[in-house]
Amino acid sequence: MKNHLDVRRDGGTATIVIDRPPANAVDPALIDEFLEVLPGLAGDAAVRCLVIRGTGRFFVAGADIAVMRDLSEANHVRMRRWVEVQRLLELAPKPVVAAMNGHALGGGAELSLACDLRILAASATIGFPEMSLGLFPGAGGSQRLPRLLGPHRAKRLMIDGARLSAAEALDLGLVDVVAADEDFDRVVAEHAASLGARPTAAIGLLKRAVDAGSGLPVEEALEVEWKAVMELIATADAAEGLQAFLDERPPRFTGR
Repeated sequence: MKNHLDVRRDGGTATIVIDRPPANAVDPALIDEFLEVLPGLAGDAAVRCLVIRGTGRFFVAGADIAVMRDLSEANHVRMRRWVEVQRLLELAPKPVVAAMNGHALGGGAELSLACDLRILAASATIGFPEMSLGLFPGAGGSQRLPRLLGPHRAKRLMIDGARLSAAEALDLGLVDVVAADEDFDRVVAEHAASLGARPTAAIGLLKRAVDAGSGLPVEEALEVEWKAVMELIATADAAEGLQAFLDERPPRFTGR
């Protein structure tokens, strides 16, 4: 069976390239591949930044409709594991970039919501068209989009099945960066290198603290934060950052 994921490394950046023509649609085999490669990359200290991107005109076009038309519970349990892929990205102890080289629709838009930085090519669109199929974004979208944009705006986007231009998505805060098509690879590489040069151990702990504390009463959330701080001050990067400030020199972070 052909693999549809290609892992490329460039220094501290690891890029997972999705290559499942014609539209990089998600099926159980692609999910299996993600679940196989992500834990190792997330746990590899040499990987300082993780990038997810597609090929051709698509980032990810969503779930494979030929698979989804099997409405059996067993089939949808298998497809539901797309949520596990997203959770691995959220929990990765390092920055994760969604490099949306092309259209990000349905499950592709949901995948991007689990990343820490969303970069969209200027000619691409992003949206949640599931309602036109009699469905709703049920692989993370119905929960992550309201947390990002607020419940009312998120519901409107999902009910309308809106497909947004890059400029519209940037204006809403659905994406963080829009890059001209001809500059896309350079912009992604620059952002990944910049993130990877930062104290990635601190970034990982920050992600965990925000994720675990979200929705908790503030007293409990502060305890989550404190535990993360105690882990943070034991890192080499914390010592390096403070010493570099005193030495009046740029810090040299290692992610440890």
